[in-house]
Amino acid sequence: MNVLETRNNLSRLVAVAEAGGEVVIARRGKPVARIVPVDEDGGRSAASFAAWLLRHHVPIRVARPIGAIDLQIAEERGAWNDPR
Repeated sequence: MNVLETRNNLSRLVAVAEAGGEVVIARRGKPVARIVPVDEDGGRSAASFAAWLLRHHVPIRVARPIGAIDLQIAEERGAWNDPR
């Protein structure tokens, strides 16, 4: 749905999201935004994150081993405590 159609039909699109649907908004034919339902917990639970991951697979070229992610987190936390 393009931006103009979205603006003119926002109430209907919100109703689609309330019913569990998803609407993609495009500008000049390129998807730029999405209207999606909000989880009761605001999407902040581990279960909602896991469900999101199942719907949005991480491309293999972007995925990293958990050890590499843990190492990066540890390094960045160490930098927070560095008095330099």
